[in-house]
Amino acid sequence: MRTPVAAPQRGAELGTDEARALFAAMLAGEVVPDELSAILIAWQRRRFSLAETTGFMRALDAHAGRLEMPHDGPRPVLLPAYRGTRRQANLTALLALLLKRYETPVLVHGLGSADVAPAGLAGGARALPEGANAGPVTTAEVLWELGIEPVANLADAQARLRHDGIAYARTALLAPGLARLFAAVPRDSRPTIAYTVARLIDPFGGDGYRLASADSADDLASMREFLLASRADALLFEGTEGEPFAEPRRQTRFEHVAAGVVTLCADADADGIHGEPSLPAGIDAATTATWIANVLAGTEPVPPPIIVQLGCCLAGARRLAAPFGRRGER
Repeated sequence: MRTPVAAPQRGAELGTDEARALFAAMLAGEVVPDELSAILIAWQRRRFSLAETTGFMRALDAHAGRLEMPHDGPRPVLLPAYRGTRRQANLTALLALLLKRYETPVLVHGLGSADVAPAGLAGGARALPEGANAGPVTTAEVLWELGIEPVANLADAQARLRHDGIAYARTALLAPGLARLFAAVPRDSRPTIAYTVARLIDPFGGDGYRLASADSADDLASMREFLLASRADALLFEGTEGEPFAEPRRQTRFEHVAAGVVTLCADADADGIHGEPSLPAGIDAATTATWIANVLAGTEPVPPPIIVQLGCCLAGARRLAAPFGRRGER
């Protein structure tokens, strides 16, 4: 039965328990469509308080799928790929495959082509009329071009992590209720709340190593506050167009967050990168995938900022995970 829920007043801040109860109802599909739309509209582009984010994540934890931690080796690295890129090549897949090469399991999760493509388009390559707007190039598309298809279910994800070292899971598989929120509003007006919590999904019960990719300095501060308060382990940085890879043309600042403490892994370089890095000739998924394959084959160099990010990820993934489940309630 769907529950009538009053939309929060514009600017009104919720407490942790209120935020948890409201978001749990939204994820469970218990909020009537008109009220759900009103809430999402009210929350468009809004920054949330620590209490609200804590409540939202507690609700999401109860509605998300679960995967088992590997019994040995590095902890899994979680790459949240939700926005895609419009202005430059999407290199999230390169980072994922480099981590795999260094025997670090990688779970990429996000919206697939069917979730973000214009109406009537889905799957891998997008055949568009000349001049049509293809929208962002998603990590799912680049992975597809590289032969990595979305997992079919959680058991498939577990098996691929164990045997292949990499898996791509759509949001609809890890958190069906959250996927419904993404689908409830048009692509270009999706609310901050969906992206806020999606970037923090961890099906390993808090023991995965999350890449916390922020959109701006304000977003970075908000994510740092939550990660510290929840004592989560993550690599915190400003991503590229919302994707979790380092801007290849300049050095990004990376911070390790662990057990309520922030330590610097790499500082930003005010002078930028010396020399223009080698990058794909185009930003489409096929061109990007071909370039990534060349990088992995050693015929193209890895952009220096991606090398720095890879080192930070490897260091974070090799820290010992908690031996008994969760690191503590949020």
